Formats: sequence, C-alpha cells, structure tokens
Amino acid sequence: MASVPRSARRKDATRWPRMSSTFWAVVLLTALLVLYCGQLAAGTCEIVTLNKDSSQPRRTIARQTARCACKKGQIAGTTRARPACVDAGIVRKRQWCEMVPCLEDEGCDLLVNKSGWTCTQPGGRVKTTTVS
Repeated sequence: MASVPRSARRKDATRWPRMSSTFWAVVLLTALLVLYCGQLAAGTCEIVTLNKDSSQPRRTIARQTARCACKKGQIAGTTRARPACVDAGIVRKRQWCEMVPCLEDEGCDLLVNKSGWTCTQPGGRVKTTTVS
C-alpha cells in the first residue's frame, strides 16, 4: 500500500503555511529581545513607583517602590539616596548607615529604635527614612 500524506487522509486537517527561515529567525530574535528587556542585570535596581504627598506644610512624605535583581548575599537597600543592592547583613543587623544611604554632604544617624535613619544636610534640613 502506498504512503498517503496525513493531510490527505483527514478531511478536516489543514496544512501549516510554509514560512521562510528568515521569518522564524526574526520571530526568535524578537522573543529573545522581549525577554531580555524585561529583566534587570544582576546587582542593579530600578524605581517602579514614586509617590509624594506635600499636603502638610513644611513636610513631604515620599514613598517609593524599587525592583532589584540582587546577587547572592545581597538585598534591596539604599545607597546615596538611590535604590541599590546592599549586603544582607546590614539589613539583618539594622545598621542602616553602613549602606551609606545619604548623599555625600549629608550626615547619617540611626533612629533610636533602629526602624530607619535620618540624613542631615549642612543647612540643618533633616530627611527621615523609616523601613516598613
């Protein structure tokens, strides 16, 4: 008995359209680009959301959410007032000033209960950060 193509045996079967190898290469490269662009490089962070509330006089409350891709032994933290990957031991011990969270001209002090830190600018302005 002669071999009959499978699509000829079934009446409801449709053949796949033939596509060139260039088409499939473009599809593959596009998929890889989409996957790559959605991922952060190891040891980096990006700010996802930033909300500021200035409804109270002389006081601004800012909340930010960051997405980080930290290396082993690191955790998301703050360095020079920017999100960064820091040593996990700093967070575990709650020694926030060791991750250098303030700008270069600011002084860092731990809050009494170690729930955060303050950055004091030379003019006396104080920025307080608490960790939730």
